[in-house]
Amino acid sequence: MSAITRITASLVLLLAASASHAQSIAPAMRPLEARVKPSLLSFNEANVTGNYAVFHARLSKSFHQQFPPEKLKEVFRQFNEKPIDLDIVAAMPPIYDQEPTVDGDGKLTVKGFFATEPTRVNFEMDFVLAGDEWKLLRLNVVLAPVP
Repeated sequence: MSAITRITASLVLLLAASASHAQSIAPAMRPLEARVKPSLLSFNEANVTGNYAVFHARLSKSFHQQFPPEKLKEVFRQFNEKPIDLDIVAAMPPIYDQEPTVDGDGKLTVKGFFATEPTRVNFEMDFVLAGDEWKLLRLNVVLAPVP
């Protein structure tokens, strides 16, 4: 990771969540970490192995429909074509830049970083509630030098 000055992966999906799925309270810190880390580690595993099937299975239904595994590999090409491995985040707590929030449509937004060095792993994630589980709706990962 040290040879990389700045790499960004971003995938955005517009979703009109129904009011029946709206929830106004963000999960507590531990359950939130239990969503953030596995999402990022599943993304990492997909990039390292080139197999996006497991990562794809963890995504929201709308994300599934718009981005099949082959499309994910294409979208995240700058990660899967380089020897980038983010597994160090498994041993670190996420640091949130702002309080995680749930908007009026029930979309949970989480923004922060892992204090990795010499390259910091920054992330922005949106989740939507599917049944009783938060599913990944949007992922933005930026690797940048520590400020």
